[in-house]
Amino acid sequence: MNKTSKSILFALAALLALATPLSAQNISTPYSMYGYGILGDRATSMQRQMGSVGYAMHSGRQINVMNPASYASIDSLTFLFDIGADLTFLWSKEGKTKENSIGGGLDYVTLQFPIAKHFGASIGMLPYSGVGYAFGNDIAHGARENQGSGGINMAYLGFAANYFGLGLGLNVSYNFGTIINDVYVTPSTGGQFLSEHVMEIRDWDVNVGLQYTLPVSKFDAVTLGATYSPKKSLHGKSWVTTQEVQMEARPDTVGYLNLSGNYFTPNSFGVGVNYLHEKVSRLMVEFDFTYQLWSQVKYSEIKGFRDPMSPSTNPDVVFAGMDFSNRMRLGLGGEFVPKVRGSYMERVAYRLGGYFCNDYLNILGNRVREYGLTCGFGFHTPQDKTVINVGFEWKHRTTTPSVLISENYFNITLGLNFNELWFWQRKIR
Repeated sequence: MNKTSKSILFALAALLALATPLSAQNISTPYSMYGYGILGDRATSMQRQMGSVGYAMHSGRQINVMNPASYASIDSLTFLFDIGADLTFLWSKEGKTKENSIGGGLDYVTLQFPIAKHFGASIGMLPYSGVGYAFGNDIAHGARENQGSGGINMAYLGFAANYFGLGLGLNVSYNFGTIINDVYVTPSTGGQFLSEHVMEIRDWDVNVGLQYTLPVSKFDAVTLGATYSPKKSLHGKSWVTTQEVQMEARPDTVGYLNLSGNYFTPNSFGVGVNYLHEKVSRLMVEFDFTYQLWSQVKYSEIKGFRDPMSPSTNPDVVFAGMDFSNRMRLGLGGEFVPKVRGSYMERVAYRLGGYFCNDYLNILGNRVREYGLTCGFGFHTPQDKTVINVGFEWKHRTTTPSVLISENYFNITLGLNFNELWFWQRKIR
């Protein structure tokens, strides 16, 4: 691939990334109806193949947004560009009702580059959360249909410095997006009514990271990593409208709230330990722990969003019984390269991982839980350091102690990690 072809490919990938909305949830699930939807973990395709670990991971070949302290590991001549997408198959079961669906799309786009010796930076966009669902049921004297879409995207800029094995980094992000929850009610007497809840987020956030690498021997090293994001109030607005769908009249606004002081994101902590052996072969293993204090944040139910056919006196009947619990996630993953400087097949990276998560959603006293197994491969292009990451993931999501909906996912992930010496000038002889 010559320089012109690489430039064209890079430009097309960047245009695709800018023109396509990102989402942490590219498949329809009723669980995304609650709160801010299904949360993302800022993992790239390579990291998702290892159970979405990365707090203690650093490399000059792969971008790691999970811990901004990793950005300083890039050398002074390298430019990295990573873009990822996924395809998801879902099998869900509620009682005796079974459903299948397929979804997918662009997942993230990130860039990393050096600033000076010991200093690096990164810029990109990833999903913070995603919402997508559509389901219906019969109610007294009619039918109801629930639909939702949208999510929160995170556009970030990060900086890091690394001296004597100690790395310190900071991500500053602009979080934006719109979450829409609709309830359509069709009475048996005719007509159709819509109650719509819209949340428009325009906010900022920070994430700090720390990494320390301790050489154990000439070919072995252990890295400890930690990240922290503070609790903060969201900015934006939220409102509820109602209308009779068949009528041409404008929707009536029946509820309105400023997000500031009414909606928050939590204190979030992440710690990890990474072991790396690199001689003839390369072996990397990492364990991560994530803890987010969602039980301590405020999420105000806006008045007016309800099912017009319900006899309940609770005006927020659609979200009645929803609560937040502290989110805890465990991840374990590894990567093995048979021969770092061997033949093409010997340089293929083999990855394996798994995870368990107690999610932040608590529905009618039932905690949402998920666990999964992941694997994948990293294929170098024949003539340069660019890597094509292909991964596979099986995930199960349900609730406990009572099973509300049981979901099984099979995800196929694809990441293109461009590794170029764009800052190197050839000498003319």
